[in-house]
Amino acid sequence: MTSADTNTLNGPKKILVVGPSWVGDMVMAQSLFIALKNSDPNCRIDVLAPAWTLSLLERMPEVSKAIVMPLPRGRFGLMERIKLGKSLRSESYDQAILLPNSWKSALPPFFANIPVRTGYVGECRWGLLNDARKLNKSLLTMTVQRFVALGLPVGAPMPPAYPPPAITISKDRQQAVIDKFKLTLSPGILALCPGAEYGPAKRWPPEYYAEVARHKIGQGWQVWLFGSEKDKADAAQINRAVSGLCTDFTGSTSLAEAVDLMSLADIVVSNDSGLMHVAAALGKKLIAVYGSSDPGFTPPLNGKAHIISLNLDCAPCFKRECPLGHSQCLTGITPDQVLEYITVTQSGPK
Repeated sequence: MTSADTNTLNGPKKILVVGPSWVGDMVMAQSLFIALKNSDPNCRIDVLAPAWTLSLLERMPEVSKAIVMPLPRGRFGLMERIKLGKSLRSESYDQAILLPNSWKSALPPFFANIPVRTGYVGECRWGLLNDARKLNKSLLTMTVQRFVALGLPVGAPMPPAYPPPAITISKDRQQAVIDKFKLTLSPGILALCPGAEYGPAKRWPPEYYAEVARHKIGQGWQVWLFGSEKDKADAAQINRAVSGLCTDFTGSTSLAEAVDLMSLADIVVSNDSGLMHVAAALGKKLIAVYGSSDPGFTPPLNGKAHIISLNLDCAPCFKRECPLGHSQCLTGITPDQVLEYITVTQSGPK
């Protein structure tokens, strides 16, 4: 009897995915979830991930249940991870797929007695994983490819095709944020995402964002600013430059509310950030500005996206701050270039 036959007799295959700890990576992980469902529509996918990801996972119909990882990123917590793993034994998972490469992330599936534990070798995880894959970075050049590949059998053709993420938003959720923030919608809403959690080498200058905002406000558009508490200073600088005519949501929304609000926008301009990946997964028309990071490694997975990158000799350096002190990979991208892409995007298909 094959494993497929066994799964049929015992009910749908149950898969535990140990999810990543970054917004953008969790969005890209949806490509794995979709691929698993495409391969086996009856499989059940649960995701073990930080609490803040729940609002994203709730908007991914492929996920049956989100399980909160109680430990913050960076904390080892050996006994807590062992206890968590033992608490999952009653779920009787058939397979665990580990997206993080850390040793500690492999502990809960091991102590949950999950029979097939799939992941990249990473931090010498032989033993904790019994389906350990060696990552060929030259073949799997994109993060999303690496995630999707873990859902395929050993020996499957590489690099794999990957379905784009597709976050679902209900009309009720949209109406809830419209009511909460007392919004009056009008044709032409531009969302600006000036932050990037990783560091300043990924952030297009606030004064450039302000110039874009000023131009679109002059055309009668609403301009909404998105970001976390850490982005409030940049957002305030942008808004001051346009006499407070932007609607500033930075630090004032939950991630869930930010996602639902962004679903109402017509066009998004963003740095390479988690919100950029959210916008892409919402199917938004998107202009993505890249500095120190590589648009080939973590591009917005959306055919409507326009990527702007100067491809300087010193980029991508993947540094948090420019090691040369000039950030020309960002400052060399002008507001006029972005505005030109916005014009092209406006006239493109919906």
